[in-house]
Amino acid sequence: MQSRQPPTPLPPIAGSEAEILALVQDSGPVALPHTNLHLEQIRSGFACALHMHQPTIPAGAHGELISHLQYMLEHPGEGDNHNAEPFAQCYRRLADIIPQLIQEGCNPRIMLDYSGNLLWGVEQMGRHDILEALQKLACDPTLQPHVEWLGTFWSHAVAPSTPIPDLKLQILAWQHQFAALFGKEALQRVKGFSPPEMHLPNHPDTLYEFVKALRECGYRWLLVQEHSVENFDGSGLSQEQKYIPNQLVARSSSGEEVSITALIKTQGSDTKLVGQMQPCYEALGLGRQVLGDTTIPSLVSQIADGENGGVMMNEFPPAFVQAHHTIASHGCEPGTVAINGTEYLELLEAAGVSSQDFPQIQAVHQHKLWQQLSGSPTPAAIQAAITHLQATDPSFSMAGASWTNNLSWVEGYANVLEPMNSLSAQFHQLFDPLVAHDPAVTQTPPYQQALLHLLLLETSCFRYWGQGTWTEYAREIHRRGQAAIAAVPYGFSRSMEPGAS
Repeated sequence: MQSRQPPTPLPPIAGSEAEILALVQDSGPVALPHTNLHLEQIRSGFACALHMHQPTIPAGAHGELISHLQYMLEHPGEGDNHNAEPFAQCYRRLADIIPQLIQEGCNPRIMLDYSGNLLWGVEQMGRHDILEALQKLACDPTLQPHVEWLGTFWSHAVAPSTPIPDLKLQILAWQHQFAALFGKEALQRVKGFSPPEMHLPNHPDTLYEFVKALRECGYRWLLVQEHSVENFDGSGLSQEQKYIPNQLVARSSSGEEVSITALIKTQGSDTKLVGQMQPCYEALGLGRQVLGDTTIPSLVSQIADGENGGVMMNEFPPAFVQAHHTIASHGCEPGTVAINGTEYLELLEAAGVSSQDFPQIQAVHQHKLWQQLSGSPTPAAIQAAITHLQATDPSFSMAGASWTNNLSWVEGYANVLEPMNSLSAQFHQLFDPLVAHDPAVTQTPPYQQALLHLLLLETSCFRYWGQGTWTEYAREIHRRGQAAIAAVPYGFSRSMEPGAS
């Protein structure tokens, strides 16, 4: 890595906060006006999502920030980098597959989760073939009943170990990026959220702020891993409960509550389950379930990497096509359908099913925590209970839960987490008072330059891949983030020249 690098053109990650927050709060239905499904005819459904991500790394020819996909293309002899172009094709291929299935008389559905890093990286690389395909998937009216985009964190941060003040910054940055690429109307249709690594916080304050930020940013539901949540009595979800919506309740250490609807991603080998379209075949064996005074279709929800590994690169397209041909052959009889998350929830709402009818759940291990409290929750009482449980119960953890139980995003990564927390504190100490005084500060290059490096430092990849090259990338991004903050002149305000840095 070079110590000096040319300035990187900034991605659209800030500057329109008030406009976006107003835009996404529209409470009207977004999928219902376009759906061609009828709830009373549906026995069961399956909702499949594809997760796509490539991190941003300081590894350009002159040390500039580039997409890891670009690095793979430029270094084909390293590791699995020969897969770079197959990966690139995976990012665009649904724009061919979905219209093909529609032409063949099928009624396909897919949900798409693309990180902000990836969307920016595709732009940086000038991959207009991918951008045009994604534009079609996001904006073509004929595809709107079939394709749902899910929001996520801009730089694939994992929520439990992301500084609380940055959770909303990550969410808003992705919304800025998506709106810049695909327009405001497309952003208004994004109502579901996909947490990177399926990582759900279980510390009361982190979870509360996470759910609160989601609601403030217009999200109506999120996808959660089944073992990352529990019922209020501490039990795991029942088999039937995994196939209906649940209501995730988050209570802070001060006793404040906020909730959001959760669709449950069931356990299993993610890539093989979606790659071989197991959710479709599982749904074929399910029926309607009683919920309150009515019955609703069971729903199998699943997500997997959309490009990673031979199954997704090679087996998924024909399996996806075959699954839709299978259910299309059932004709108009009541049966199993492909259905997207928001579409399913809006059909339920239109039939009179309220989120108040859904079972209430909480993050895993919170039952143990609340049992330790003798009175109303307070920050001090919560911390005392956590300390006691950590000392007496080896199974207790406040590190959250993700798609895997054998990987920690915290242990052994002090050399990434400490700089990350430090940079976050520096960023907020400098900019929060300025933004509070003048919200237009977020439109300035100094703010956006510092924000970019803060968001990038929180990327999960700098911990997922272990110590070495990836932690060195984090160290360099931290250094540049500190330099960006240090370069902000005394008395800075939005009156700075646009080109200042």
